[in-house]
Amino acid sequence: MDKIFLYAGLALCALMLASLYRGVFGPTVLDRLIGVNAIGSKTTVLLVLVGFLFHREDMFVDIALAYALLNFVAVLAASRYFQKRGGLG
Repeated sequence: MDKIFLYAGLALCALMLASLYRGVFGPTVLDRLIGVNAIGSKTTVLLVLVGFLFHREDMFVDIALAYALLNFVAVLAASRYFQKRGGLG
């Protein structure tokens, strides 16, 4: 079962590269913001997978939830900032 979690984590890391490309080279600010948010969401899932690999699900789920909350608040703050500045559209 550990190999399944390991391969799923590696596949998730490979998928994060597409989001990284969109976050760095996005044509608009909104594309970059969505790319960074997608990386944060995939990192949350990756933290849970790491918890399953180390057989410490309780600790890593707590860390993943805290990271997801920080990611959500950061994206809300950034989108509000760009909306007030007039850079989103």
